[in-house]
Amino acid sequence: MTKFMDAALAEARKGMEEGGIPIGAVLVHKGKIIGRGHNRRVQKGSAILHGEMDALENAGRQPASVYRECVMYTTLSPCSMCSGTMLLYGIPKVVIGENRTFMGEEELLRARGVEVEVVNDERCVELMRRFIKEKPELWNEDIGE
Repeated sequence: MTKFMDAALAEARKGMEEGGIPIGAVLVHKGKIIGRGHNRRVQKGSAILHGEMDALENAGRQPASVYRECVMYTTLSPCSMCSGTMLLYGIPKVVIGENRTFMGEEELLRARGVEVEVVNDERCVELMRRFIKEKPELWNEDIGE
């Protein structure tokens, strides 16, 4: 599990280096990363390219049977949009780096049968705290405030 969270964190750091929001994700199928991504709303001028959405996009079109065997690793608790997309495609498990800086739709995911695991990775917490302190207006835009 650690190697997949490490990969998601590497994506988050890449996003920050690009001037974007440091949230990263990887989509894992049967122990192999099939999609990786990071929040690229700023870089692409996108309304929807959150980390999880970018990882799904980069995984490409998959049959439903593949999604039902995947685990999404994300550095931050997933928002409504990303959670809804995971529900739509039937992804059964999400591993979350942290939920202290932002609490997403974990209860919705659990209520719909998704296994939710929060690992409280201090590296993820520190990265987000630093970003929120340095760019509060960009953070508020990303979460719709």
